Amino acid sequence: MTSREAMLATIRAAQPVARPLPEVPRFASIGGDLRERFVKALALMNGDCIELESGAHVDAWIRERFGADVSIASATPEVQGTRALDATIEPASLHDVDIGVVRARFGVAHTGSVFLSEREYVVNALGYLVQNLVILLDPAQLVDDLPDVYARDDFLSARYAVLVTGPSATADIEGVLVRGAQGVRSLTVVWLKG
Repeated sequence: MTSREAMLATIRAAQPVARPLPEVPRFASIGGDLRERFVKALALMNGDCIELESGAHVDAWIRERFGADVSIASATPEVQGTRALDATIEPASLHDVDIGVVRARFGVAHTGSVFLSEREYVVNALGYLVQNLVILLDPAQLVDDLPDVYARDDFLSARYAVLVTGPSATADIEGVLVRGAQGVRSLTVVWLKG
C-alpha cells in the first residue's frame, strides 16, 4: 500500500457515522392573522411591507420610490432588471447595483423573516451587495413559526438557505445604531401573489 492509499484509507475510516437528524418538535400556533403578525415583526426589524394597488407594477413602484435611473438586478421574471443576472456572473460585480429584486419562497409570521436560497437569489451576493432589497412574497405562503420552516422540503433540499429579516444593522461601536453598515440599506417586502 502506497503512502497515498494509506492516508486515504485513514481518512475514509475516520468519517463520522451517519445518524438521523433529531425530530424537530412542533408547537401549538400562536394564533392570529399570519399576515398581520408578519408585518409587525418585520417592522420591528426596520423592514417595510407594502401592497400595491390592483394592476400596479412593481417596476413602476421601484422607479417611483428609488428614482428612474436606478440599476436593478432582478432574480424574478416579474421585474425587468437593468443588469443581467445569471449564475455565471461574478458575484462582486453586483457591488454597484441599487436595487436587488427576488421572490421569496415563503415568509415566517413570528419573526417577519423571508426564506431565500440559492434558487431564489441566483447569485447569493444579490442579498448582500446591493443597496436596497425588494422581496416579492405571496401572502398565501406564510408559515407560523420557525419549526414550520424546518419541516419544509424546500428548506431541507437547499444547499444555501437564509432567513432574512430587515436591512442590516449594527450598534457595536459606541452603541450607535447604524443601518446598512454591512449589507442592504433597506428591505421592502411587496405582497404579490405568485
